[in-house]
Order: sequence, then C-alpha cells, then structure tokens
Amino acid sequence: MARRANSDLFEAAAAEELSRTAPLATRLRPATLEEFVGQTHLVGPGATLRTLIEADRLSSAVFFGPAGSGKTTLARIVAATSAKSFVALSATSAGVKDIRDAAEEARRELGATGRGTILFLDEIHRFTRAQQDALLPGVEEGVVVLIGATTENPFFSLTSPLLSRSTLWRFEAIGRKDLAELGRRAVVLEHAAIQPAALEACCDLADGDARAMVTTLEIAIAVARARGEAEIVIGVADVEAARTTRALRHGRDAHYDLISALIKSLRGSDPDAGVYWLARLLAAGEDPRFIARRLVILASEDVGLADPEALVVATAAAAALDRVGLPEAALNLAEAVVYLATAPKSNRSAAALWAAQSDVENGPSGAVPAALQSANYPGAASLGHGVGYEYPHDDPRGWVAADYLPEELVGRRYYEPSDRGAEAGIAERLAILRGLHDAASGGGTKENRAR
Repeated sequence: MARRANSDLFEAAAAEELSRTAPLATRLRPATLEEFVGQTHLVGPGATLRTLIEADRLSSAVFFGPAGSGKTTLARIVAATSAKSFVALSATSAGVKDIRDAAEEARRELGATGRGTILFLDEIHRFTRAQQDALLPGVEEGVVVLIGATTENPFFSLTSPLLSRSTLWRFEAIGRKDLAELGRRAVVLEHAAIQPAALEACCDLADGDARAMVTTLEIAIAVARARGEAEIVIGVADVEAARTTRALRHGRDAHYDLISALIKSLRGSDPDAGVYWLARLLAAGEDPRFIARRLVILASEDVGLADPEALVVATAAAAALDRVGLPEAALNLAEAVVYLATAPKSNRSAAALWAAQSDVENGPSGAVPAALQSANYPGAASLGHGVGYEYPHDDPRGWVAADYLPEELVGRRYYEPSDRGAEAGIAERLAILRGLHDAASGGGTKENRAR
C-alpha cells in the first residue's frame, strides 16, 4: 500500500514538473472541443464530426490536412472524451507486428470488459500497402476504431480497401483569426504580453501552421525574457530573432495541385501567376526537370502552331537546366514561363492528334492505300506497291491532288487551324490546299466530310 502511495506521489511530481518544463505546444494543447482552435467546419457547434465525437459514435476515420492543423490534437480529444481505450502508434516506427499486437490486445479488452479501442496512427501515409492491409481485419470486425492522421491526400497515399472502410475528414490550414487567438493564449500562459504588430508577424510566419506559430512564439518569449525586464513584452524584433527558415514542403496531392496551377496559369495567359507558381514549386524542392518537361508539353499542347517558337523556347530552357543547373537555371525556366504565358494559344494540333487517336482506337482501321505502300524492295511493284503515287516535288506547285488517308477515312478532317497568331497564316494556306483538293477529287465521301 505504501509502495502504491509512493508511486502516486512520484507520478504527481512528474506531471507537475512536465507542466512547467514541457514544450509550450504541449502545455497549450487543448483538452476539450471547447478549447480547440480552428476547423469549425468539422467541430463547430452542430458540425457532424463534433456530434459523432460527443456521442462517442465515431467510426474509423482519416484526418488529412496540412501540418499544424490540429489532427493529432483532435485525436487526443477524442481519446479523452470516449469510453474506449486509446492506443497511439506512429507509422514512422510501428511495423506489422505492432499493428497485430495492438489489434490482439484490443480483442482481449473487448472480450474481457466489452470496451472498444481507438487505434490512432500518426503519419499513416508512411505505411506500406502490406502494413495498411494488416489494419483491415481489426477495422472490418470492429475490434478497433482506426483514426489515421496524414498530411497527404489519402486518395494518393492509402489503399482503396482502407479508404472504403474509413470516413475522410479534411482539415484546413489554420486561419489568421484562430492563429491570433492561439498566440494570445500562449503569451498569457507564459505570463507575457505581445505587441499587435508582433502578433501579426507571428501569424505571417506561421502560414496556417499552429505548431509553427507556437514554436516561434516560444523562442520569441525566451528572447524577450533574456532582456531581464520586469515585464515581458514581445516585439517584432523578438519575433524576427525567433524566426527560423521554414522550408515549404508538399505531399503528392500538393505536388499535383501546384503544377496544375502553373499549367492553368500559362494556358490562361497570366505570366504573373505563372512566375509565382514556378517560385512555389522551386521553393518546395520540386524536381526542376519535371517542371521543364511540363513546359515542353504545354508548348505543343496549348500554344501549338499559334507560336511555333514556343516549343523552341521550352526545349531550350530544358536543355539549359541540364547544362547550368539550379539555382541559375531558374532564370531559364522563368523566361520560358513568361514566354508561354504571353504567347498566342491554340490547341488545334493537339486536338487533331486526339481525334486521330480516337479513330485509331475505335476504327475503322483501313489498309494503307497502294500508292502509299513502300516500293523500296525488289518485287514490291509487282504487288502494286507505290503504283499511282505522284511525287509532289515534280509538280511546279510542290503539291498534287491525292488522298493520303485509308479509303474509309477519305475526307476526314483532324486538324482545323485557329485564327490566332502564326496559325492564322497556316489556316489561309490550308484552306487553299483543301479547296484545290476538293475541286480535284469531288470533295471526298459525303459521309467522312460530315464527321
């Protein structure tokens, strides 16, 4: 009995010490939904997730969103309000054996006491497919309620079977109003004060990350305290002194979102947005060769023959990247981005390819006309190969009236040039050639001309 009393005393002393020495983020972590900051669409009054938590009816779930948005904190609030046991694992260190052990212990707990178990898995996107599959039996049978937390889009990082058995809850970056409230709570807890401009600076640096906000404040408070003044007041200079280089990072979902934003900005002829998204991609450590490849593709797909020089500029930027490397090659990429954004746009050559590919896939797949077949080997002429072919350069116009498509597709139009940029000249010339061809051949088959 005395041993138990001593143990309780030691635990109480440890808790008291941790309350003084633990990181500010840990001491500031809310314990109830009322104290939780942000995510009002999920846990505000009447919100669905809040209702499920308060009723202790939350089923397996995946919390996904940016770092510092409160995923782990909310999971711990769920643990505190639920009658279920709570087991926390991190995908950075847990393996299949840990998962199976947790599921087996949950099964024993359920059988012995009727008490369910919440299994919280932080960084769940780091689990391999085999590790994710190991979760399925416990989730399917209801032995555990899984709560997974991830900064990545679960549709990219989690398996379909696991997704189908979980409810997805999207967390947003913490807004400035909520960040400011968090900052005020932090300085009160530390018996300090903060100037409004310094609080604004903290919010700017946090960029929606509550953890980054609190960490910056903790260092700023230490800097202010070191002055030895009777009243600790945090100023902008303290925040700047506490500032650490915070690398922009993104997961696979943001990778696709950022490159999509770049491409759509260039397609929309906005060079300012294009340069901004390029800078974001480079700051996040994106492979510059990937960016260069996308610019080369866009040059043909979205600019096309409206400005044939676009492909030259894009490929030159890609070549310069290989020759020069970053950071200097960012200038070459920026030049290509601005050029592509301001160039006239046409996707008609791309549309021609897509239409032709559709015909190839769906048919009809006609034979190569005899006149176009290779006649460059002995006996080819006896098979009729090349018979009837007229060499365009033998004609003074450099052109002859002929059908080059399979018979089933004669008259089919794939490429229809626009009237933008250099393609306007192509449209004029092609209209003349097609007019001459139609006059000479009777206009092709009525069926194919209508397609």
